[in-house]
Amino acid sequence: MESNHVFGILVALIAMFTFVASSLNLDFFFNNKRAKTFIKILGKQGARIFYMAIGLFLFYVAYKIYFTPITP
Repeated sequence: MESNHVFGILVALIAMFTFVASSLNLDFFFNNKRAKTFIKILGKQGARIFYMAIGLFLFYVAYKIYFTPITP
């Protein structure tokens, strides 16, 4: 397996975690100090939408990483 495949899968797993944790409104995810900053700025619902958008963006990045061929 090439290195870009491994990295693409890793990014996809992070994206899945971010999207699922924000869509299910998991407490441990939103009790983080960094997440509380976004909650103060955007509100709870806005922070959830923001993190879901980050998850979707990371899925796109993982797709591009996984399927882009490495040129020598």
